[in-house]
Amino acid sequence: MPLHKRDAMNGKRILLIIGGGIAAYKACELVRLIRKQGAEVTCVLTDGGAHFVTAMTLAALSENPVHTTLWDLKNEVEMGHIQLSRQADLIVVCPATADLMARMAVGIADDLATTLLLATDKPVMAVPAMNVRMWQHAATMRNVATLRSSGVTVLDPDEGMMACGEYGPGRLPEPEEVLAAIARHLEGRHVKGPLTGKHILITAGPTHEPIDPVRYIANRSSGKQGFAIAAAAAQAGAKVTLVAGPVNLPTPPSVTRIDVETARQMSAAVDAALPADIAIMVAAVADWRSAGEANQKIKKDGSGHVPPLELVENPDILASLCKSARRPPLVIGFAAETNDVLAHAEAKLARKGADWIVANDVATHTMGGEINALHIVSASGIESFGEMSKEAAAAALVQRIADVFA
Repeated sequence: MPLHKRDAMNGKRILLIIGGGIAAYKACELVRLIRKQGAEVTCVLTDGGAHFVTAMTLAALSENPVHTTLWDLKNEVEMGHIQLSRQADLIVVCPATADLMARMAVGIADDLATTLLLATDKPVMAVPAMNVRMWQHAATMRNVATLRSSGVTVLDPDEGMMACGEYGPGRLPEPEEVLAAIARHLEGRHVKGPLTGKHILITAGPTHEPIDPVRYIANRSSGKQGFAIAAAAAQAGAKVTLVAGPVNLPTPPSVTRIDVETARQMSAAVDAALPADIAIMVAAVADWRSAGEANQKIKKDGSGHVPPLELVENPDILASLCKSARRPPLVIGFAAETNDVLAHAEAKLARKGADWIVANDVATHTMGGEINALHIVSASGIESFGEMSKEAAAAALVQRIADVFA
């Protein structure tokens, strides 16, 4: 791990809650890595977690007592669960099972882990691990959204082969990845940035507009540029709300994420997230949707006849935001163009009423790729950035925003 990550963790106190899942064995390696970075770690082992790892192992690795019960007379005489919940710099739940996240989301406090999570005033990070069907279940998605909207950082699970033999998202990230997320979180939380105190609203990714249960209209957006901007804004100290279309990307540390599917859902989520100081509309929203979604798959009849598809316009999220009574002081739109990039961006600036339009040429490798070249088009003129990684482009854009507010 780079030196600055070690600096971010050195001397910090981590409270690690180990949930009951086969991935609990990875918590042992995570404890070792946290200690290696100079941080102190105290473990809370749930009843479920104790079926997979022992308190003895965790105590040896952490060099601290392991807490297992709310009914410890010695500790609870002094309200030990309250002290545990307030003494850490960060509480990490790893693995966070579907059951544990469900209890966190509704505020159940029926054991030591959930009681201290409800009593804490410190930041919480959850690292999910479960069967792919459990992760994708609507109830789990609702619980994750609730936790994220409440300020809990919920990492996205890895995709791969499960212990049960199924394949898909739900695997616990490797301990090194979890450690990096912890370091980023601590680094961002304790460093004051040029956008500290500002609320930035960002949209990212495509929207999917259903035609029938298996088909949809969409744009070729990966969401990578919007997510990179969200990460850079959070690192600059801003409070960031990220409204994301259907993409498989991890949520940047310290970012509140709201997942949507359609343009109308994204429009409603943007409106609900206001007020904001800055809005950056990066999402590639589908311009049109089907006038009526079929409730069954539309079948070919063998005649060669193509059924008609009637389209209607989707809401113009950027234009509506610019006309809103709650319009942020700085509104930035994106223009993904395949030709006459700057001319189309200047026309969009005038048509939408935004302060800036960030234009990029997507005729070649930008959509889905790792490289971008941005042009900021405003009433003051055009400022062009050279070709660079999407992370570097995000950092450059966020620095320009910080310059304005400075």
